[in-house]
Amino acid sequence: MTLARLAALHGVATAYSPSAGVTVPVPDATVVEVLAALDVDAATPEALRASLAATEAARDARLLPPTLVLWQDDPDDGAQPPGRPPGLPRPLTSLPPGTDVRITTEHGDEISGTPRWERLPAGVHRLDVRARDGRTGRSTLIVAPARVPQPPGRGYGVLVQLYSLLSGRSWGMGDLGDLRELAAWAGRDLGAGFVQVNPLHAAVPGTPTDPSPYRPSSRRFPDPVHLRIEDVPEYAYAAGEERAELDALTGRAAELREGVLRKGELIDRDAVWVLKRQALEVLRRVPLGPGRQAALREFRAGQGQALLDHATWCAFTERYGADRRQWPEGLRDPRSAATARERDELADRVDFHCRLAWLTDEQLGAAARAAREAGMPVGIVHDLAVGVHPDGADAWAQADAFAPGMSVGAPPDAFNAHGQDWGLPPWRPDALAASGYAPYRDLLRGLLRHAGALRIDHVMGLFRLWWVPAGRRPTEGTYVRYDAEAMLAVLVLEAHRAGAVVIGEDLGTVEPGVRESLQRRGVLGTSVLWFERDWEGTRRPLAPGTWRADCVATATTHDLPSTAARLTGEHVELRHRLGLLARPLEEERAEDAEEVAEWLAYLRGLGLLEDGPRDEEAEIRAVYRFLRRTPARMAGVWLPDAVGDRRPQNLPGTWDQYPNWRLPVADAEGRPVTLEELAVSPRLHALMEVLRPSTAPPGARGL
Repeated sequence: MTLARLAALHGVATAYSPSAGVTVPVPDATVVEVLAALDVDAATPEALRASLAATEAARDARLLPPTLVLWQDDPDDGAQPPGRPPGLPRPLTSLPPGTDVRITTEHGDEISGTPRWERLPAGVHRLDVRARDGRTGRSTLIVAPARVPQPPGRGYGVLVQLYSLLSGRSWGMGDLGDLRELAAWAGRDLGAGFVQVNPLHAAVPGTPTDPSPYRPSSRRFPDPVHLRIEDVPEYAYAAGEERAELDALTGRAAELREGVLRKGELIDRDAVWVLKRQALEVLRRVPLGPGRQAALREFRAGQGQALLDHATWCAFTERYGADRRQWPEGLRDPRSAATARERDELADRVDFHCRLAWLTDEQLGAAARAAREAGMPVGIVHDLAVGVHPDGADAWAQADAFAPGMSVGAPPDAFNAHGQDWGLPPWRPDALAASGYAPYRDLLRGLLRHAGALRIDHVMGLFRLWWVPAGRRPTEGTYVRYDAEAMLAVLVLEAHRAGAVVIGEDLGTVEPGVRESLQRRGVLGTSVLWFERDWEGTRRPLAPGTWRADCVATATTHDLPSTAARLTGEHVELRHRLGLLARPLEEERAEDAEEVAEWLAYLRGLGLLEDGPRDEEAEIRAVYRFLRRTPARMAGVWLPDAVGDRRPQNLPGTWDQYPNWRLPVADAEGRPVTLEELAVSPRLHALMEVLRPSTAPPGARGL
């Protein structure tokens, strides 16, 4: 019981429920290791008793927790004591009588005496208190609006993995120039209200690079591999030797592009980056004009230490490789004297990587402007991965914020009896709270610079994450809880400042109360057609009118089969070829065919699909007609669905057995389709027409 009490005080679970009515105990050894990652010693009975006593004493002695949340305009739900302002944190109501309170706002203004809590401006403020007995306390006070901004009315848009969308100008993979063109075209010609892309975070260098956009080196800065080289302003002014070098690289880039589009080659991110890096080195020799120099200086000043750390890490990896265990010992600490000396020695390379971040930020901004100018009410929807690579820039620069020896994953469930280990170090909840959630705030602020909306992968991680100690199986992990109130307050505050919508990926196992908390704060959920069933009753598909309104409704995701593959059963055949089926092929085929037949019959019954011989294109259109009939605030068309693509972009459970994250958008025959071909595709336009209001003129963006 002592271990359970200590674990509870630190938010560490000693049991979990994989399904209703089932409770599974967590091994004591796991709990001890997780506590150790939080600097709490429970390795021996003596250490356990001492840690428990110290934790309880610290709790009882403090006047304030490290971070407090105050919601603006939050309606009183009846739970507050009489006279307590709505949303006032309970610790403030239990301060000793006569306690002096002083608030310093984020702008430096001071408020003392008896604050008018309901009038405090939104922001991240400092709260200091002094009791009559001399005790003091300090807390970060996060004052947040009640909800994140909402999309203006109902709308539809397209979902795409950016690397997979090549144009006739791409260098072997889709880039930010393609995103700009996609937004301008989809907004004007398709009436789309948004374009949602995969995470564009910086990857860990190496050969081969991990192609997954969900295991980045840094979530704070985008990857320059997404740059459109020809859109860098200095490209137009290159002459002489620089022009000759750039022309040669452009020719080699055309070969990469043609290999993917015409010769059946996979997208090779490493090969693309080799060429782009060489081109960017050449462009660096082209002088910046005074205005450009000023813009770069302003960007560097605005990004501050975070950019310097990121660029330093990039320079170190060029010299020593991405594995920090091979670095000189002094460089493993970003704040060491050795790191400062090495940074000075590599100042030229540090400057280069700062410039790359600036150029990428400029092109992200250009894509966002193109979306707005095309009339998109939401615009570009960026994606936040759930974590970072353990050997990446963020894990190095913010080591104190991450739990050593731990990895994020998922517990065993009905779909995966072995659980999952994603190989991503989790944030320490205690470190986040002690810093006033500064790493999280800075991350969101950077991502929202050029976002009309932000999708948060595994949004349940704002509440709790499954931690797996190194060397243990995923089944031997446990949940660690975060201060969801603070995590949500920071999210709402930063989204409100940016005027951005927030979408949570809340698929899979979700603990009770999470969706309700997200909905209360205006965070949209994610609803996928094939999962929307009456699981508690008949298990039949949910009627469209019963879907939740506060969601993005889709037919599929990057981790699921395309709609064509689902309707034809080709996804079952693919999993069979790769040895991924848990049952005999015939059983899987029969169950899948039964499910598809049930959906098709349901669509016919709703009048969304005509009777007659099966017609793949008509069936896909019927699926999206169904989504249009739901009350979902946003409906997303998986862009490969528009041309009948069969292949998933990612097949969970595979590594080298399947080309995850390396496939271009292709048609039903597997022939890659360029952005230019998509723009004139009759099949695509017929599908998108399904989502337009029946009485609206071309260009309308409602549902």
